[in-house]
Amino acid sequence: MTSSVNAREATACTTGTSEASDELPWIEDGGKVAPKDARALSRLFLDRLQVLEEGTREYQYARNTLIEMNLSLVAFAARRFRNRGSGDMEDVIQVGTIGLIKAIDRFDLSREVEFTSFAIPYIVGEIKRFFRDTTWAVHVPRRLQELRVNLAKSQETLATALNRPPTVKELADHLELTEDEVIEGLLAANGYVAGSIDTPGGDEEGGEGPKYADTIGDVDPAMDLFEDLHTLAPLLQKLDDRERTIIEMRFGQEMTQADIGRELHLSQMHISRLLTRTLTKLRTGLLDT
Repeated sequence: MTSSVNAREATACTTGTSEASDELPWIEDGGKVAPKDARALSRLFLDRLQVLEEGTREYQYARNTLIEMNLSLVAFAARRFRNRGSGDMEDVIQVGTIGLIKAIDRFDLSREVEFTSFAIPYIVGEIKRFFRDTTWAVHVPRRLQELRVNLAKSQETLATALNRPPTVKELADHLELTEDEVIEGLLAANGYVAGSIDTPGGDEEGGEGPKYADTIGDVDPAMDLFEDLHTLAPLLQKLDDRERTIIEMRFGQEMTQADIGRELHLSQMHISRLLTRTLTKLRTGLLDT
């Protein structure tokens, strides 16, 4: 097999083995398929994947080949995170691949959207969650995250020059900032690494006092709903009147697609396409937030 697979030639070839589908081309190394050919082949493999029985050898071949052919999407998405300053790029690629796999498992050809457009938000969303969960312990504005990095460099430079830790005033002069801004940056740096909740929180000797974990309240399940609605509100405002109406009728009034179609004098199929397109738009917006 050559390093680049021509979509037309690959579609026409037969496998001659029990490892590939009788209706799918045999691709030895999906990672070597040219991006242009990968787009055409991906549609063929995605279409076939939907009718294959999960767990069969043919299903695994189709799914694994799809992953290999589209790893370039993961590399493309990961490049925007290469200057984050934390996390190994190999880890970023791994979590991005998880997003790709989720996109493959959830993609539906009836969505009338290119797989690449559908997959990128999943990949980026998975990478963002990785950085959110493995770097800052609390949410800190980007301005303060960048200030933390500058403060760390300045502290090292000044400590070497002064042979002692620099004061807040010296840091402020070095960075041309106010002392209040430096203090704010130093406080924000405390959110970069979280301490263990098993650390004793009292003053008792020997660490026998109550732990921080003992003071943590239960999780309020309503908070997740509040955050989702808070994030969704501006995205709903960007929809046109018809899209908002359909969303409100479907999920607010719990009307069926057929009922919505009769109300708006449109076919059920048309309502289904509009609803799918609108939900994809909202889902993409949530993943990019």
